[in-house]
Amino acid sequence: MRAVRERCVWSQRITHRDLVPYLIEESHEVIDAVESGTRTDLREELGDLLWQVLFHSAIAAQDPDDPFDIDDVARTLTEKMVRRHPHVFADAVARTPDEVLVHWNAAKAAEKRTRSSVLDGVPRGMPALALAQKLVGRAAGVGVAVPASTTEAGPTTEAELGDALLALVDRARTNGWDAERALRERLRTVEADVRTAESAG
Repeated sequence: MRAVRERCVWSQRITHRDLVPYLIEESHEVIDAVESGTRTDLREELGDLLWQVLFHSAIAAQDPDDPFDIDDVARTLTEKMVRRHPHVFADAVARTPDEVLVHWNAAKAAEKRTRSSVLDGVPRGMPALALAQKLVGRAAGVGVAVPASTTEAGPTTEAELGDALLALVDRARTNGWDAERALRERLRTVEADVRTAESAG
């Protein structure tokens, strides 16, 4: 990576912002490899994703004001994982996955003390459906309920959920609606409701 950054004229001009579309694309390619690819596909796509991390780290190392490199990234990650696994690296006990999650969430909360809202730290660039699932979970945590569906019977399995979502997307297409925009706009209302509940509490 260092050699590419130093000797490739294209790579020399690339910034963190320039790399964002590639990072998103490579992440989706890893997902595709997990869901429907071969082991060879997965090995290759994980390598491409790792290259993105190395590339960002090489760019960061050249920052004149606040440089850091891949070793700093790895050190920060190691420190975080040690803090969040006290049942592995300290004397805490976790015999079930739920108990592990309690330790993880406690460590994460201690790290994020400066956050003023449960919405802080949720990346707005997530796809709308993934963002919705994250925000609905955070909303439930502060007692904000999401309106129930107007349909009488909802899906009872994940496969039926997929069919229901696909049917809704088809209905949006038929009516000329933008399904992504519709969900994002509704999520803004959920966010406002959460912030109102937090300020009232």
